[in-house]
Amino acid sequence: QNELRRARNRAVKSSLRTQLKKVRQAITAGDIAAAETEFKVAAKRLDQAGAHRVIHPNVAGRTKSRLQHLIVKAKQGTAQSA
Repeated sequence: QNELRRARNRAVKSSLRTQLKKVRQAITAGDIAAAETEFKVAAKRLDQAGAHRVIHPNVAGRTKSRLQHLIVKAKQGTAQSA
């Protein structure tokens, strides 16, 4: 049972990290639309991982908040430069 949970948790965390990287890459590339799309997927995965206790629910919320803050800052940056 431990091995099954470990394998499942590792897979979930891995896909979560990959999704978070996609969001951050879209933000640094300045592609706000892609960042928002990727963020929606990432937020869903974070919530699911938190609900299943793969990660702590507070960590999920904190990560979502930080990503959202980055997206808002990127939007403001593009609005000022435009």
